Amino acid sequence: MVRVSAAELQKQFGTYSEQAQREPVTITKHGRDSLVLMSAAAYARLQAIYAPKAYHVSEAPEEFIRALETAKAPEWTKMYNHEIDDE
Repeated sequence: MVRVSAAELQKQFGTYSEQAQREPVTITKHGRDSLVLMSAAAYARLQAIYAPKAYHVSEAPEEFIRALETAKAPEWTKMYNHEIDDE
């Protein structure tokens, strides 16, 4: 991965923006990594992998519904059962 100072990036933005289309460019500030410049396509791929997806209950995939129906609470949560028990 290419590393460049923020000052150098300002001077040569065109060069580094073209480089970022091929691979991420790490931008440093005071010698420490600060930001990463990457292509919109690379960012979209990351978003698709890591961004959580929310579904309306009517649109949830079947495997999600099955997972919710069969999910078991961890043992340690039993100590809170008194909060939901009818008295």
